[in-house]
Amino acid sequence: MSKHVASPQGPKDIQRIELKDALEERYLAYALSTIMHRALPDVRDGLKPVHRRLLHVMGQLRLDPDAAFKKSAKIVGDVMGGFHPHGDQSIYDALVRLAQDFASRYPLVDGQGNFGNVDGDSAAAYRYTEARMTEVARLLLEGLDQDTVDFRPNYDGSLQEPVVLPGAFPNLLANGASGIAVGMATSIPPHNAAELCDAALHLIKFPNATPDKLTQFVLGPDFPTGGIVIDDRDTILEAYRTGRGSFRVRARWSQEELSRGTWQIVVSEIPYQVQKGRLIEKVAELLTAKKLPLLADIRDESAEDIRIVLEPRSRSVDPALLMEQLFRATEMEARIPLNMNVLSGGKVPKVMSLKEVLREWLDHRKEVLVRRSRFRLAEIARRLEILAGYLVAYLNLDAVIRLIRQEDEPKPALVKRFKLTDTQAEAILNMRLRALRKLEEMEIRKEHDGLVKEEKELNKLLKSDDEQWAQVSAEVREVREKFSKKTPLGRRRTDFAVAPEIDMELEQALIEKEPVTVVCSDKGWIRAMKGHLEDATGLTYKEGDSHKFMLKASTTDKIMLFSSSGKFFTLEGARLPGGRGHGEPVRLLCDMEASDQVVALFVYAAGAKRLVASSDGDGFIVSEDECLANTRKGKQVLNLKAPAEAVVCVAVEEGADHLAAIGENRKLLIFKLAELPEMARGKGVRLQKFKDGSLSDARAFKLKDGLSWTDSSGRNFVVTDLKEWVGDRAQAGRLPPKGFPKSNRFG
Repeated sequence: MSKHVASPQGPKDIQRIELKDALEERYLAYALSTIMHRALPDVRDGLKPVHRRLLHVMGQLRLDPDAAFKKSAKIVGDVMGGFHPHGDQSIYDALVRLAQDFASRYPLVDGQGNFGNVDGDSAAAYRYTEARMTEVARLLLEGLDQDTVDFRPNYDGSLQEPVVLPGAFPNLLANGASGIAVGMATSIPPHNAAELCDAALHLIKFPNATPDKLTQFVLGPDFPTGGIVIDDRDTILEAYRTGRGSFRVRARWSQEELSRGTWQIVVSEIPYQVQKGRLIEKVAELLTAKKLPLLADIRDESAEDIRIVLEPRSRSVDPALLMEQLFRATEMEARIPLNMNVLSGGKVPKVMSLKEVLREWLDHRKEVLVRRSRFRLAEIARRLEILAGYLVAYLNLDAVIRLIRQEDEPKPALVKRFKLTDTQAEAILNMRLRALRKLEEMEIRKEHDGLVKEEKELNKLLKSDDEQWAQVSAEVREVREKFSKKTPLGRRRTDFAVAPEIDMELEQALIEKEPVTVVCSDKGWIRAMKGHLEDATGLTYKEGDSHKFMLKASTTDKIMLFSSSGKFFTLEGARLPGGRGHGEPVRLLCDMEASDQVVALFVYAAGAKRLVASSDGDGFIVSEDECLANTRKGKQVLNLKAPAEAVVCVAVEEGADHLAAIGENRKLLIFKLAELPEMARGKGVRLQKFKDGSLSDARAFKLKDGLSWTDSSGRNFVVTDLKEWVGDRAQAGRLPPKGFPKSNRFG
């Protein structure tokens, strides 16, 4: 017997919330947290929160560029405990990256110890390494204690941290940034600081400057690892105008001459963020797989600088082609994305153009200047108040000393007696005895006058927008001088070039060019003999087979084969079987039917034209470009209807104006070549009319030069008086001149 159990009653303040609403709200909160506090940098100082907190802690620890190093563990611990309650490894990884001169164009951290290398090896543990700030980091923090930026409570409210750093250095573009948030990402390559300062100064002077003008100063990225950008100026301009794009970066290489005419290639710079060890490993894998036919070996001879040595397969290899092969197959060429998605004003994620990024940095520097000036004015006011009190004390020194000795509470007495403020009275009481000398009064008056003058200048500065921009310009110029292209750190490392155009197809170009003689027998056995043979009499064939074709070519040529089925097949000169033995059946190299015969074999020539015709007497002119076959199956060009076969495939020389056709019935017809159409594929038109039999041969020639043929003995004949054979296309024709071969072929 079942017993009914009442459902539990929870607290009355429980609210019903739809799961969809709860997920949307929580996911949005997570997304905003990731965007604002982890992935996207602030456009003003170019830093993410973890980097900003690292520099803030190093500033608190007084790790200035000329100070002693401190253990990285101490820095990471203080950052994690006070400001960034996340994993210590992630904080240390951020610190390491700021110290790597191959990852950061202008390192913010000066590291001592093993901070990793370009091979991809990781840094030593933080208990072994030490760090301090660089001059760039000092510039980013400069003025932090002068109320130049807002502060906010840390994660537990016990400390205050800066919302953004003063940022006297154009860090966002100079060092770049990358990050993946929720639904958005950022990727900014490093740039040259001196060029950024030049562009910023131009933008101050001309606020409506165009992107085109700014890119005359900012030429493009400047990677810490160097390399060569091969994009054209229009592509680079478009990327900076929109804030989105990419840059193709290639390794820097040079050719080193060795003894006996040999040479090697030395790669001295590789693309940004490419691990050298992994790159060499990849090249070695491709070498083993025989996918780099021009390369014999690769060696890493790097010490402090990168030196990757590439040995060519032979000294006849074109070095530009060898490198082109590596650029296409490996990370010797990399594509670096540009997506300037940053936090505008520290609050709004936005894809910004080069001009907008520089504009926000300059506006931030102006705000820092104004806040710093107001802070200094307040300090001057306090100091002037104290100095006025000191002057009263010196003018009435004996009375002040007597009052202090006699009164139990001297402070109120001083205030009442000399009409001082509380601050002035406190300062007099805290004054050292050694300051009670005659000279001190003169120094006080001198300091007072100097402060009054400074106060006047600061008030003038705060009232004038032009004065403020002039001051910002002066500060930017100081940074430009400090990191000018004349300095080792400031000189441009990445150059620009146009990628060389490779005229021939790369696969073809990668083959070493050697002369060969292509020989094909009557039964379709093909081979490629080294060198150019002049005589075919010494060649041997299988029993029952005989010589049919012999043509001079090279390993880089395409060999065209025309079969009796009307198909063209394309063979690679470098892949033909060698000259030892009798070769191989051509049917192993292409899908030619067993019943097909080889009608013609020739070397492909771009733009050349051919006459193709069937045994039925139909034919047309076709360009050799239309005959190239991309697959083993070949390309059907001459359409046939059984039992007709393709019987003619001859070259049409430039200037040819007539065509001669002869049939098995031994009738010769000559007509104008213009009567024959040029087609890419088809049956063609009738060349000659036959009552019985079929077409034997055809030739295109110049009428004024006469019609020539070769007899069975190899003798050449030329007939120039051809009037009685000239007619219209598709006529029957007449018997050929005396001496024409009985084979009915022109030879």
